[in-house]
Amino acid sequence: MRKFLLKLATFFGVGLSPKAPGTVATIATIPVVLLFNWAGPLFYMVATVILLGLGILAAQAYEDVKGGHDHSEIVIDEVVGFLIAMVWMPLTWQAILIGFVLFRLLDITKPLFIGYLDKKIQGGLGVMVDDVAAGIVVSLIMQFLYTQTNWLGAQVLVG
Repeated sequence: MRKFLLKLATFFGVGLSPKAPGTVATIATIPVVLLFNWAGPLFYMVATVILLGLGILAAQAYEDVKGGHDHSEIVIDEVVGFLIAMVWMPLTWQAILIGFVLFRLLDITKPLFIGYLDKKIQGGLGVMVDDVAAGIVVSLIMQFLYTQTNWLGAQVLVG
């Protein structure tokens, strides 16, 4: 199980990318978003919650082996954060692009409480929590865009 968790922490090697492993992992998550979306909203949400739990364990296992906190090669947090950001979104290139840009922006800059969570919480939970928070904020922004505009490429009737 430990070997699986260590592989999951790096999203099966994606986090070993020499440049921008978080961005590469977010891009690598796009097919997962498409697959989970295709499987339906209940599957999407249950699978994401399971990945969140496994991600906490995986990040903790990785830190236990390597020492230190939040190594750049741990990218399961980006995977789960982007999955959260894209929940209930249309499968359009506009939605994926806007979600990607917003998520990476918040994950990199860590504004407001996201940065606070990143600094204050340690261990596997600490690795995951800032990306989960960024994903939730992006999801809220995306829900607004989806229901109030047609920027995501889906025609929406606004009443």
